[in-house]
Amino acid sequence: MLSSRWKQLLDTRYFKVMTLSAVAISCLALGMLVSSGMNWTRPTVAQTLITETPGAVAPPAARPGSVAALAAKLSPAVVNIKVVKVEKAGFNQPQMEIPDGPFGDLFKKFFQEMPQGPKNFKTQGAGSGVIISKDGYILTNNHVVEGAKEVTVTLADKQEYQARVVGRDPKTDLAVLQVKAHKPLPAVTMGDSSQLQVGDWVVAIGNPFGLNNTVTCGIVSAKGRAIGAGPYDDFIQTDASINPGNSGGALLNMQGELVGINTAIIPNGQGIGFAIPVNTAKPLVPQLIAKGEVTRGYLGVNIQSITPELAKAMNLRDRKGALVADVVPGGPAAQGGIKRGDVITTFNGKVVTDSQHLPVLVAATPVHQKVTVIILRDGKEQQLSLNVGQLPGTKTASAKPAHPAAGKWGLQLRDINPQMAQQFHLQEGTGVVVAGIEPGSRAEEAGLQRGDLILEVNRQPVGSVKDALKNINQSQDKDQLLLLVQRDNGKFFVPLEPRG
Repeated sequence: MLSSRWKQLLDTRYFKVMTLSAVAISCLALGMLVSSGMNWTRPTVAQTLITETPGAVAPPAARPGSVAALAAKLSPAVVNIKVVKVEKAGFNQPQMEIPDGPFGDLFKKFFQEMPQGPKNFKTQGAGSGVIISKDGYILTNNHVVEGAKEVTVTLADKQEYQARVVGRDPKTDLAVLQVKAHKPLPAVTMGDSSQLQVGDWVVAIGNPFGLNNTVTCGIVSAKGRAIGAGPYDDFIQTDASINPGNSGGALLNMQGELVGINTAIIPNGQGIGFAIPVNTAKPLVPQLIAKGEVTRGYLGVNIQSITPELAKAMNLRDRKGALVADVVPGGPAAQGGIKRGDVITTFNGKVVTDSQHLPVLVAATPVHQKVTVIILRDGKEQQLSLNVGQLPGTKTASAKPAHPAAGKWGLQLRDINPQMAQQFHLQEGTGVVVAGIEPGSRAEEAGLQRGDLILEVNRQPVGSVKDALKNINQSQDKDQLLLLVQRDNGKFFVPLEPRG
């Protein structure tokens, strides 16, 4: 038997131990509950933060699980185009001189009875097209139907129609056909290609290698691509599979709108295809339907890109805009006050990003429209006003011994003599001819060629080799040499850097 004192002491200790144990268990349970509760709410909290944080980038859209509905709806609006062209034979019957004498008649009879080779022969080609109106207008590439004598359009339901080429525009490689169908045709809705962003999903529908209504899917890989196809290059690059036969087919966004006309590929590349933006086609289609051709705005300048060397030589702050290398006498630009060496930075309220951008802006401007042009001349901005004109339809030599120019540049120059001036339609006393270029010289590195005509040296006109040498020799080793060069019918600036 324990004494009452010990019993009281034990009871007190037991109570404390039990109390502490209960508290510990409660804390453990509460901790587990709180920990579990944080895991449940963390995604919600994170999502709330992403949504409410200013300037936060939204999560990227998931890859489309299926484009079946879009393909089923829009494939009927993409057609197969077959063309028949008549080509000239690549050979002619050999022409032989018939000898005189007793064997002459025999030779004549022999050649008259010889089977004659064909003068012309038929070839077939194929491509794709997109129905853009229910009454049968079809948009395709010019290169698909150029030179065609017969055009046959096959719809997705196998119905065939003879098509008429309504209009063609070789400069943008677009063409419009028309078929007379007995019922309204399924047509696409034209979207806004300017809203496309790099990374957006797109669908291509066409007839590669004659495989009708082939559907491929990819993304927009780049915009504004210039691939050397023409003066108005502004292609959408996509990795949606495009192959021969896709030309003229549809490039569609995820809303099912037409955003491009599939046009070109890199033969040895994979996942590199190009489409004409639908915004390029929109203003041209009505003209092609109404007149069969396109009327474009015309400025009357030759322009070139501003390289880092040109920017340095001309003391330009940056490389934005289009450098005017030449002005057509009497043209809209000349009448508006634009001069050689000006940099066009804004045209009709739109910023000119580079020399590739300006022709697109000018071509899309209505003829005779008055526009405001902002230029940079001698480091100062000027605002000019001019009327846009209509785009018109669309030299090497030998003589005197060449004179070596300053050795640091590697040029050999020659005066223009009367014979050269007459043969190549040059004005005697205007410019000097590049007769030779030293291998590995600054002139060769800058891209100068034999036969180029140098009109200016350091912005000073030259009429003879003597003038050119004088201006060249005045340039110190630390200075650049800025040449105005004419090659064929084009003029452009060439900066030469002295060796360090």
